[in-house]
Amino acid sequence: MFDFRLKVFHTVAKRLNFTKAADELCITQPAVSKHIQEIENHFKIKLFDRNGTKIKLTEAGETLLQYSNQIFTIYSNLEFELNNLNQRHSGKLRIGASTTIAQYVLPPLLASFHKKFTDIQITLMINNTEQIEQALQNKDIDFGIIEGQSKNTSFKYTVFIKDEIVLVAKINHPLAKKELIQLDDLLQIPLLLREPGSGTLEVIAHALKPLGIKLSQLQTEMQLGSTESIKSYLLHSDCMAFISIYSILKELKNNEVTIIDVNGLTIERNFHFIQQQGEVEALPELFMRFARQYNFK
Repeated sequence: MFDFRLKVFHTVAKRLNFTKAADELCITQPAVSKHIQEIENHFKIKLFDRNGTKIKLTEAGETLLQYSNQIFTIYSNLEFELNNLNQRHSGKLRIGASTTIAQYVLPPLLASFHKKFTDIQITLMINNTEQIEQALQNKDIDFGIIEGQSKNTSFKYTVFIKDEIVLVAKINHPLAKKELIQLDDLLQIPLLLREPGSGTLEVIAHALKPLGIKLSQLQTEMQLGSTESIKSYLLHSDCMAFISIYSILKELKNNEVTIIDVNGLTIERNFHFIQQQGEVEALPELFMRFARQYNFK
């Protein structure tokens, strides 16, 4: 009974947004609020501070998040260990990953996987989404992990994890204190964007389309081929950039950048595993199962 409440708390704590947590858990926002209130009543302590539409964890909330991370890691490890009891795995595994995933999501996952399955040799190809799909088509890789929005019917797509693309500026940017800007403001700001073929650029275009905005209407100062180059550039300019939340965790912690919300615009996506249709191979399936149960802190 308490497990689901803990899952609700964990989701809200990771997203810092009740509406997004409700969507992810497929329950209503009042139900999310009710579960959080029941935990707060049980411990007789506040877990979140609320300031208008924004929330942040209290000290008690930070403590509960730390332990809930450990609990869910134990659950995942238990399930994985029981499923793989008495099995030995070896061989070569060729993975292709788009740039954001390869740089900011995969390294700790790969290290953890290798520690457990030392007889599996892994090679990682890094490129943008379009080129990873081409490598899979050419059988240069066994499977891919991509961030793109479009779907090719010759491939099988399986959800990996959720991501959010946010508008980022350096901490002392002239608009940094506003926290919320309007769509009209967005059209006046010089922006850094990823290169054509990038999954991130594709998702941004897809999110702007219902709002009647085309990429060509944005004040694009430059298109760069990596998120690292974009981050470095914006730290030395008054540009902003749409980039993955996973790519700026360190900079947010170090108070180097800030997130600027755009009224009416939320850019969410799923990272996907991508395989050839009809192919079910043991090592790719093993890695994907391990990855879906990994606890990204």
